[in-house]
Formats: sequence, C-alpha cells, structure tokens
Amino acid sequence: MPGESATTAFAHPIDPQLRRTARLYRRIDHGDPLAVRREAARRTRLAQLAGLWTGTDAGVRVRDRVIEHGSGARVPVRIYRPAGATGARPAVLFLHGGAFLSGDLDFEHPRCLEMCRETGFVVVAADYRLAPEHPYPAGLDDCVSVYRWLLGPGAAEGVDVSRIVVAGSSAGGALTAALCLRSREEGIPAPVFQMLLYPVTDDRMDTPSMAAFTDTPAWDSRNCVHMWDHYLGRGRAGAVSAYAAPARAEDLSGLPPAYVMTAEYDPLRDEGAAYAGRLSAAGVPTELHQFPGAFHAFDTLGRAAVSDRARTEHYAVLRTAVN
Repeated sequence: MPGESATTAFAHPIDPQLRRTARLYRRIDHGDPLAVRREAARRTRLAQLAGLWTGTDAGVRVRDRVIEHGSGARVPVRIYRPAGATGARPAVLFLHGGAFLSGDLDFEHPRCLEMCRETGFVVVAADYRLAPEHPYPAGLDDCVSVYRWLLGPGAAEGVDVSRIVVAGSSAGGALTAALCLRSREEGIPAPVFQMLLYPVTDDRMDTPSMAAFTDTPAWDSRNCVHMWDHYLGRGRAGAVSAYAAPARAEDLSGLPPAYVMTAEYDPLRDEGAAYAGRLSAAGVPTELHQFPGAFHAFDTLGRAAVSDRARTEHYAVLRTAVN
C-alpha cells in the first residue's frame, strides 16, 4: 500500500516487553493522511482480534451524542459514566492523539473505558475535526466548544462543573495545553488540572530528541514535519499562534496544575519536558514523568508492565487532582 513500509530495527534498548510491539509496528508516511487513517483502522481491528481493544465494560455506561457550537460545526462526543453512579461526578475531557489528522471516538475507547472505571469520573471523548481538510484552528475550536458545553449543559450529564480535568495524548496534548491557554485568555473558567501525555508542543522541531529519533517505533521526527504541514499548511509564513503550538506562548503563569508524561525514545520527548519545565518556572504546580525504555504511545500499545504502570499512575494522578 502506498505510504507504508515495515518498521526497521531500532538500535536503542527498548523495554523488553515493548520490543514485540515495536517489531510489529508498521511505519506510515504521514504525508498521506488517507494511508494514516487506514492504518489506524487496521490497528483497531487487529487489537480487537488480539483482545487488546475492549469495547464494553460492565462497570461503565457509554452514550454517544453530538454537541453543536456557534460556527455551525457539530462535534460527536462519547460520554462514559460509572454504572449506578448518582450525583455529580468530576469529569475528564479526553482529547485523542493522531497527529491532528487521524483518530475518532474508537481511537482511545479502551483507555476511556478504563479511565472511567478506575477513577469513577465521567469521561467525555471529543471527535474533533481533523487536518488537512480542517486545519488549525478547527479542531481546537471543537475542543473548546465541548469544554464550554461541559461547563454548562454538561451538568445534566452528572458532571460536577467545578471539577473538570482536560487530558490529551500526543496531538491531543497540544489541544489540551492550548485549551488551557485559551481559557485563561478568554476568561473561561479554567480546568482544575491538565494532563499532557507525550504532548506535541512545538512546531520548530529543534530539540535534541527531534534530531536523534528519525526511526523510532510508533512515531518519528520525519512524520512530525508532515504533521505540522497538514495542521498549519505548507510554506506557512508569519508568526505561529501559541494556540497551535503551545511552546510559542510567552507567559505560562496562571495555568492549571499539570502532569506531563514523556517517553525516552520519542522525538517529542524534549519539547514535552521543556514545556513542563516552563510551567514549573512560571509557578504552575507540575509533575514530569519520563518513562525509560519506552516509545511514543507505549501506554496503549501491546501488553507490557510499563504500559500498565503508566496508566495506573495517570488514574491516581487524576483522582488526586480533583480532591
């Protein structure tokens, strides 16, 4: 299939339990968005066959609906609520990854099921618009609109509107950070916490990890170039907004407390760590955890103790954040 190739051997000492996943991971040229989306669908099918993609949980009720916002866009969301739960619960707005150009409500469905079950929170996943058909700021506008909905009508879904967390992985981490920046600048009540998992933050791509990791499993620096071209446009000129690339923000003070996770063998490692460092320097309570021997998206790929440990930590951090 055009745009696809087998993953080459990676020379660094990956966690032994992640090696099989790394060998099986098919490398996709992100210059071709349709190939990327086909591969995402293929991975979901394979994960289902392997029993790694769980569609249901007896402890969680799941419901899909559509949120409309002022621009006329309609944003599908999936709402996860603990079965038998009564009263208002804290909520997590979860924003999936996918390089701004792939992903849907199934993309992180098992994670959201588990997050709901393990935290007891309402989890809301947003199916925001994707580039290149809908470049920046369409996806971010969708995410902000869903957040605004949670602050108002979301109360009817059993959400405690005073305890809303925003979390996201990879490109979803960029959207999470940008949503927090916009909430500060636009006077929207801020989330109580932000969770950034191996986040995209900087379109300049000038870190040591970006230079070093051109062939890492799951994600590499060559595809970062395609990602930004799809999201912001090729041959772009002029200033890049901090709402597109949060590392561009000059002032990070007054933002919600943060948890930032990075992976040792991820081209995004250093920009995520730098963003965490800048949050901390700006007076924002911030926890940074880098997982050794891991690569991008390791926490949702395959079965490995380090993956389970990472997710367990995420849920513990979320529970603490709203208390």
